[in-house]
Amino acid sequence: MFLEKYSIEKHNEVSLKDHQRRFSFISSEVSNTENILKKLIDFQVAIPSWALGTGGTRFARFAGGGEPRSLEEKIEDIGLLHALNRSSGAISLHIPWDIPSNASHIKALAAQNGLRFDAMNSNTFQDQPDQELSYKFGSMQHVNKEVRKQAIDHNIEVIKYGIELGSESLTVWLSDGSCFPGQLNFRKAFQNTLESLQEVYAALPESWKMFVEYKAFEPNFYSTTVGDWGQSLLYATKLGPKAYTLVDLGHHLPNANIEQIVALLLMEQKLGGFHFNDSKYGDDDLTVGSIKPYQLFLIFNELVEGMDARGMNHATDLGWMIDASHNVKDPLEDLLQSVEAIMITYAQALLVDRKKLVAAQQENDVVTAQEILQQAFRTDVRALVAEARLRSGGALHPLAVFRGEKIREQLIKARGAKTVATGL
Repeated sequence: MFLEKYSIEKHNEVSLKDHQRRFSFISSEVSNTENILKKLIDFQVAIPSWALGTGGTRFARFAGGGEPRSLEEKIEDIGLLHALNRSSGAISLHIPWDIPSNASHIKALAAQNGLRFDAMNSNTFQDQPDQELSYKFGSMQHVNKEVRKQAIDHNIEVIKYGIELGSESLTVWLSDGSCFPGQLNFRKAFQNTLESLQEVYAALPESWKMFVEYKAFEPNFYSTTVGDWGQSLLYATKLGPKAYTLVDLGHHLPNANIEQIVALLLMEQKLGGFHFNDSKYGDDDLTVGSIKPYQLFLIFNELVEGMDARGMNHATDLGWMIDASHNVKDPLEDLLQSVEAIMITYAQALLVDRKKLVAAQQENDVVTAQEILQQAFRTDVRALVAEARLRSGGALHPLAVFRGEKIREQLIKARGAKTVATGL
């Protein structure tokens, strides 16, 4: 469905005076308001095609009504999100869940919705109905060379789809690993994986990037062949300058210092991008910022500092994407909440007084350093984020418009009450 601009303007009019009061206050407190607003307007978070339907657990999936039944409808849903928040201007496709049957048509539809194509995602963690060989015991690490070739060929096929759509990056996440001691030889598994990745890397167009994603556990619970940022960095370093590490916030063991990982990867010029989510216990795929908002802020603090140190463009030099599985929420509402949390946290990180923080660090003034960070984190920047949306033609309160316009009800009416989107 298409959300008319006047619908957003109607809702904005009701809240405009209150917003102007709040924005006036924060503007008086922040010296570089216009610079921050420009950065917020430019910043875009990609939405994955698999996140638009209700997700699930290993035990059950409770599908919701009005879920998108095709890639076209998924693009329309992301277009709705982008119309509301003006910060969801990219889509990340997963192959083979969302194979574009007509690339020019899909590309045109995305453009009509103000979207570009972000990283392409391959799948060698599932067996497909028409698949000749199984990935039960791994894909790129597999002891059988023919299985490895099948995984390589699939990734090259994904690159070809991406070229047709205008994407410029490939994300490779491998579930390869082992469940029991002695099941595989760690060194041979690493070498097989590296050689497989090298063949895929050789097929990358000149302007493309490869993101090597890591995960500590699941579905393998004894070892994972790309199990942490060090292993991912090792692969990326051996592959070459177009290969980078991708950080999924949920893919860490409890209490991992993700902000330190981010800082070091940026220092080594090997941080490629992010998959945003949140977690309480493990890879829980919860709404961004819903559990550990201060950790998210500390990560963004390192991102801003590290990107600025290298003269990087915040909006385009790293890949930004949400990767979550919505089991009990309306997925579109959850995505609106996640994007809002990312934009708020990014704005807070932009408020950090870098000169004062460096001075405090040089003087070993631990108390002042903590105060500087917490002052930024505790600042209510919602009016700044809302103003950026308003100037871009979005909604002051995207979630309120979504509910006020009864968008889910309209989707159910158009698509049915028991549709199931492709994906997790």
